[in-house]
Amino acid sequence: MSTSRFGPIGLGQLICAIATMIVIVVASNVLVQYPINNWLTWGAVSYPIAFLVADVLNRRFGPQAARRVAYFGFVSALVISIFVATPRIALASGSAFLVAQLCDIYLFDRLRNRSWWQAPLVGGLAGAVVDTFIFFSVAFAGTDMPWQTLMLGDLAVKLCLNTFMLAPFRALMWNIARPNNM
Repeated sequence: MSTSRFGPIGLGQLICAIATMIVIVVASNVLVQYPINNWLTWGAVSYPIAFLVADVLNRRFGPQAARRVAYFGFVSALVISIFVATPRIALASGSAFLVAQLCDIYLFDRLRNRSWWQAPLVGGLAGAVVDTFIFFSVAFAGTDMPWQTLMLGDLAVKLCLNTFMLAPFRALMWNIARPNNM
């Protein structure tokens, strides 16, 4: 692994990671506007992939690279989301995304030397709780949306999907992990 001016992550990898994060967040911001029922929106299905991306980056390149992608992803997705979602949803999403990603990255890094599954599970679960609470309370409080039930339903799905994301996380780690880093 070579080190570039971006740290251990190369420019191409950084751009790919940021683009992936932007697509996930923007898609989720559009999808959250479409409830499946009174307990769930389509955004709950797509958004947990953002934590998988952050955890893979954190494991492979460290917390600095994961934070860099979170910051760039936050700014870019916020700007784009203003045009594809309502400004309130864009603001709620951006705020929730940044706080939740930084929480996930911090916890992941603190737990990185434990069993392979603990860091992504704990970081992702904590990030999902923080993200869901901030997002729904900012995006929908005071509206006629049943946001409390949507928040509970989305959180339940995110927690389940975060647990299921352990399998792709482990599969990706077998393919890209540095020696002696697992």
